[in-house]
Amino acid sequence: MSGHRDKRGSRAPTASRAPAVRVKTASRRSASSTQWLERQLNDPYVREAKRLGYRSRAAFKLLQLDERFRLLKPGMRVVDLGAAPGGWTQVAVAAVKPGAKGSVVGIDLLPMDAVPGATLLALDLLDAGAPAALRAVLGGPADLVLSDMAAPATGHAATDHIRIVALAEAAFDFARETLAPGGAFVAKVLQGGTERGLLEALKRAFHSVRHAKPPASRAESAEVYVVAQGFWPE
Repeated sequence: MSGHRDKRGSRAPTASRAPAVRVKTASRRSASSTQWLERQLNDPYVREAKRLGYRSRAAFKLLQLDERFRLLKPGMRVVDLGAAPGGWTQVAVAAVKPGAKGSVVGIDLLPMDAVPGATLLALDLLDAGAPAALRAVLGGPADLVLSDMAAPATGHAATDHIRIVALAEAAFDFARETLAPGGAFVAKVLQGGTERGLLEALKRAFHSVRHAKPPASRAESAEVYVVAQGFWPE
């Protein structure tokens, strides 16, 4: 597999010229399911995630965002919102090296297998007591809040945009209650940028707000990420 090494030594795959795998439509499988399976089998990030033991190809999105924005450092307190199945949590643990200082907490309502080195909470981030519960587990305010949350796609662009913005807004509200001064926030949004109201709120709360589409995001996907750094509480 061709590619480049990130600063922690793992190899991030690039598009390879491996022979394409074709999948025949089975009698019990729809055409859309066949297309999804074929895409998975031909995705270099899926193959590399399996080779390196990541739970999802999404792990490479965080690795690439970290490579560009230097988000993760040893000894940090990191929160991963909507953590299941755990790919981003795995990346955070490898970078933070939880111990006497650093810690990683993954939050999701969905059940997920344990991630060595991380604490997993079955928690609704909209609950009023969620920020306090998180601080108790972290041992203090967070240095970085991550959100790769996405609602199931409806196929209707306007509806999907509203849903993902609502999730980003909820993640930002949570981050404001849990971040330490100088902290950072990363959330998935859709192409076209962050909704104006959310973007203005982020610019008031952070020194720097930028958008990025990591190479691991599929070309046909409308997802991008907003990266806000330098938190200053109001």
